[in-house]
Amino acid sequence: MMTDVDVSGQGGVLVLAATPIGQVGDAPPRLADELAGADVVAAEDTRRLRRLTTELGITIGGRVVSYFEGNESARTPQLVEALRAGQRVVLVTDAGMPSVSDPGYRLVVAAVDLGVPVTAVPGPSAVLTALAVSGLPVDRFCFEGFLPRKAGERARRLAALAAEERTLVFFEAPHRTEATLAAMAESWGDDRRAAVCRELTKTHEEVRRGGLAELAAWASEGVRGEVTLVVAGAVPEQVDTAPASLAGLVADAEATGTPRKQAILDVARLAGVPKREVYDAVHKS
Repeated sequence: MMTDVDVSGQGGVLVLAATPIGQVGDAPPRLADELAGADVVAAEDTRRLRRLTTELGITIGGRVVSYFEGNESARTPQLVEALRAGQRVVLVTDAGMPSVSDPGYRLVVAAVDLGVPVTAVPGPSAVLTALAVSGLPVDRFCFEGFLPRKAGERARRLAALAAEERTLVFFEAPHRTEATLAAMAESWGDDRRAAVCRELTKTHEEVRRGGLAELAAWASEGVRGEVTLVVAGAVPEQVDTAPASLAGLVADAEATGTPRKQAILDVARLAGVPKREVYDAVHKS
């Protein structure tokens, strides 16, 4: 049964607070109030938090603790105890929304398991900002975070995404941007459209658009700053829906060991036709 979530401040509450990805003026209006009024502020980098609070002109009255990848597992139980004790815990990361390629997921799961309300101060997001300015389709997209660092693992991940039709968004380190774009070009084609979004909302913001190979060549000269990559999805494969072609596709699938029932379902999805149409094509051929 669904219930309303009480975030009025009675009892423990976990607040995921978005922080600016560039200009401090982009900070959500509620951010200052949440930081100032929290019982506990868990920060990915306490030094960055101090700079942020100075720029916002606020003082944190509660306890400040570090919460980053290296201590996330050990720190989570301590924060759970604070929530259990009825405290308001505000989680901030270096930039953007906590738990999106940043610390936070473990704490959210623990709070949900405890039955503690989880809410958010919505705000800046490098994923959505890059997607919006990329000039690529935004109606359907998926976020893949950071690709594996090792070339072999990265190639396998890219191969698995080769047929993905949604626009793809990735984070990447500046010194790996050239290699990643080159690997994408090798796997998905030199001309697949993409955008390299660098230093979003900051003084040296730059968005480069072009084919993957073209962008890899540009990146070979060196890339600085925080990078978000946006890549167009794969063009849907055009399938001949003539009965003979549908029956042939099912036969090909069966030849590789796929049961006929599953093969018919797979071909129907691939061709975008009703399952009955494929069934009839197979049994009338």
